Amino acid sequence: MHIDFFGSLPLLVIWLALGAIGIAIQAFVRNNTRLVFGYYSGTLVITALLALITSAHKGTTFGGMISIGGFANYFDVLFCGAGLLAMFAARPYLQRENSELDEFYTMLVSAVSGMMLMAHANNLLVLFVGIELMSISFYIMAGFLRTNIRSIEAALKYFLLGAFATGFLVYGMSLIYGATGSLQYDVIASVIGENRSQFPTLLAIGAVFLAVALSFKIAAFPFHQWAPDVYEGSPTVVTAFMSTAGKAAAFSAFIAVFAVLMPASSLMTPQLQLMLAAVAAITMLVGNVTAVAQTNVKRMLAYSSIAHAGYLLMGIVANGEAGYSAITFYVTSYTFMQLGAFVVVGILERGNEENLQIDDYAGLAKREPVLAFIMAVFMFSLAGIPPFAGFFGKYLLFVAAIESGYTWLTIVAVVSSVVSAYFYLGLVVKMYFTEPHKEHSHVSPGLAGITLFVTVAVSIVLGLFTSQLLSIFGTWW
Repeated sequence: MHIDFFGSLPLLVIWLALGAIGIAIQAFVRNNTRLVFGYYSGTLVITALLALITSAHKGTTFGGMISIGGFANYFDVLFCGAGLLAMFAARPYLQRENSELDEFYTMLVSAVSGMMLMAHANNLLVLFVGIELMSISFYIMAGFLRTNIRSIEAALKYFLLGAFATGFLVYGMSLIYGATGSLQYDVIASVIGENRSQFPTLLAIGAVFLAVALSFKIAAFPFHQWAPDVYEGSPTVVTAFMSTAGKAAAFSAFIAVFAVLMPASSLMTPQLQLMLAAVAAITMLVGNVTAVAQTNVKRMLAYSSIAHAGYLLMGIVANGEAGYSAITFYVTSYTFMQLGAFVVVGILERGNEENLQIDDYAGLAKREPVLAFIMAVFMFSLAGIPPFAGFFGKYLLFVAAIESGYTWLTIVAVVSSVVSAYFYLGLVVKMYFTEPHKEHSHVSPGLAGITLFVTVAVSIVLGLFTSQLLSIFGTWW
C-alpha cells in the first residue's frame, strides 16, 4: 500500500497528537486544564500550518482511499480555525458553568479530526469513519453539562436520530457498492461514466440514501427536526461549533460524493438535481418562516442554520465548479458569522437559561455597545446585506443556480432571504431602539474576545475583498 507521508502530514499529526500523546498527557497530568487547552490549541495551529504547506501536493494515499492536497487541505484549515476559535470561546463559558474538564478539549479536537477525514475521503468507508468520529464527539459534547437536563436531552435526541441517519448512510453505501462493485470515488465515477446511457436502480436508490444521510448532518428538510432542540439544549459554545464546522464538514463530503454521482452526461443527474432543488427550496422556506416565530435567540439561530443549509444546497444543485466554489466561499463566511453570533449569545447567557430570550437583548447597545455592534454585524451578514460576506456568498450561489437553469430556485431563495431579514433586523432593532426592561450586570468575554475579533474581522474582510479572495480559493481546487 502506497503511503504519501508528506501529503498525509495534517492527518497524521492530528491523529498522533490526539490518540497517542494527548491521551498520555491526560493520563499522567491530572486536573491541569490549562496544559491540555494549550496543548490542543497548539495541535490545531500546527495542523492548519501543515495543511497550508502541503496544499499544493495533490494526489491520493493509503491505497487511494484518502485524497491529499487542494480542496481537502482548504477545509482542514477551516476546521482547525473554527475549532481553535471554539476553544477560546469555550474556556470562559465552561469555567462560568463550573464544567471545564480536560475531556471537552479532547472531544473537540476529535471532532475536528473526523471532519478532516470526511474532507479527505476518497472512499465511502473512510467517509463513514469520519462522519461517525465527528458525530460521536458531538453526542458527548452536546451532553457535556451533565447536571443540566436540557443538555442531556439534547445529547440523547441527537444520538438516537444520528443512529437513524447512520442506517441510511450504510445502506446507501451498500447499494452503491452493489451497483458499481467499489466504494472508491474514482472507480464509482468511471463506472457511471461508462454506463451514462443507463439508469441503474440500485445506484439511484443508493444515491438517494446518501443524500438522506448527509441531509441529516446539514439539518435539511425533512431531516431537520433534531436541530432546534439539540442546538437549544446543548452548551452554547458546542452549538456554535456544531452548527458551523459540522455543517461545513458535511458539505465537504456532499461536494465530493455528488460530484461523482452526478456527472453531466448521466441520465440520473437531472432527477437527483431536481430532488435536491426541492429539498433546498423547502428547507429555506421552513427554516426562515419558522425562525420568525421564535422568541428564544438560540432557537432562532437554529432555524436560521436550517435555512442556510438550503442556500448551500443550491451549489450542489448547480453541479459544477461555479456551484462548488460558491459553496466553499459561503460555507467559510457562514462558519465565521454564525460561530460569532452564538459566541455573543454564550457571553451574555447566564445559568438557568437567563438572557436567552430576544426581549433580553433590549437596550443591549446602551449597556454593552461593543457586543451589540458585533452582533449587529453578524445579523447583517447572515441576512445577506452588503457589504458583508453573507451578501456575496448568496450572490455567488444564486448566480450558479441561474446558470444551471434553476431560476425558480433562485426566486425562492430571494423570497426566503427577504423573510429572514425580519428576524435578523428585528434583533438589531431590539438592541438599538428598545429600552431594557430589567437590570443587567456587565459581562466580560475573556478569551472569547479573541474569537469575536477574528469572526467579525473575517465577516467584513470576506465581503470587502470577495473577488480577490475568490481567485485565491480557486487555487485550492
